[in-house]
Amino acid sequence: MGKLTRIGMDTSKSVFQLHGVDDGEQPALKKKLRRQDMIKFFGGLPHLRIGMEACGASHHWARALQALGHEVVLIPPQYTKPYVDRGKNDAADAEAICEAMSRPKVQRRFVPPKTIDQQALQMLLVVRNGLVMRS
Repeated sequence: MGKLTRIGMDTSKSVFQLHGVDDGEQPALKKKLRRQDMIKFFGGLPHLRIGMEACGASHHWARALQALGHEVVLIPPQYTKPYVDRGKNDAADAEAICEAMSRPKVQRRFVPPKTIDQQALQMLLVVRNGLVMRS
């Protein structure tokens, strides 16, 4: 087994599913990880590329993992769906994310992680639009 090069991570409320491949593109990591164990686990790994589907929480985790020195890429969910090769579950999603992040067509679609200020501004705009629509 070679060196771990990339991890796809499916985030959820309390348990995250990880799928990693080595430099030979062979599965090298399949793991469930609780939210409170994330920083400790990734802090013990050498710097590598981590992929997640872009959503509100993924921007938080991207900032936390980048602070540990990892390269984090966020992928729009519609670009990972074609790589799910079996039933929809967290492990299959993590594997699909890991596969999608290696594809050149998907790499052109990566979403840059937002800063805290950018996320706060987006939240204010959504709330404002909701209030404007009501009145």
